[in-house]
Amino acid sequence: MDVAAVIPALNEAASVGEAVRRLRDVGIQRVVVADNGSTDATTDMAAAAGATVVRENRRGYGRACLTALATLWQYPPEVVLFMDADLSDVPEEATLVLAPLLEGRADMVIGSRVLGQRQGLVEDGALTVPQRFGNALSCELLRRIYGAHATDLGPFRAITWSALTALDMRDENFGWTVEMQVKAARAGLRVVEVPVHYKRRRTGESKVSGDLKGSIKAGIKILYTVARHVGPP
Repeated sequence: MDVAAVIPALNEAASVGEAVRRLRDVGIQRVVVADNGSTDATTDMAAAAGATVVRENRRGYGRACLTALATLWQYPPEVVLFMDADLSDVPEEATLVLAPLLEGRADMVIGSRVLGQRQGLVEDGALTVPQRFGNALSCELLRRIYGAHATDLGPFRAITWSALTALDMRDENFGWTVEMQVKAARAGLRVVEVPVHYKRRRTGESKVSGDLKGSIKAGIKILYTVARHVGPP
């Protein structure tokens, strides 16, 4: 199956090159890094590792993802894998995330840090208190409103190209992952979660959970996104 990886990145020069190389080592040769206005050498490190690099200087996680996806339209892959650039996720576990798609039993797969935590795969302190609380609340709302049985909104995920294009993704910042899960539930997609490792960030600072202000902004946007799609499909 033809897989392309999308990695949004903002000031991740210390880790993005290794993330790209390790994905390519497990057979994902088509990697697109969307540099979201970095002021360091993120672009150079990603390109040197073999990624196609695109610039999206308007800040926003969703904007970076949408810009990366735009480069794939001419030769669409069968599956898109999304992963962050900071090596909190284990790139080699892309094979675990992709497996349910390759086996034909899912349309979308979420690498669940919560399931991983239950199995002792998550480093102490890797999931912050705001992340754990936000995940639990958002997933409970997804279950109650949309009937989606999710444990995590994690960014490490894969989805078929046909399903992704049908979802018509639009969110330009922190609501990207939950928008995908809300729309997948409304569309009746087969969504599977697999437990994954999750590590503490070794370099740089999280753009979502790095400070209280960022956590609050992300939490508000996520809850707004969950609520805004209520109603007939």
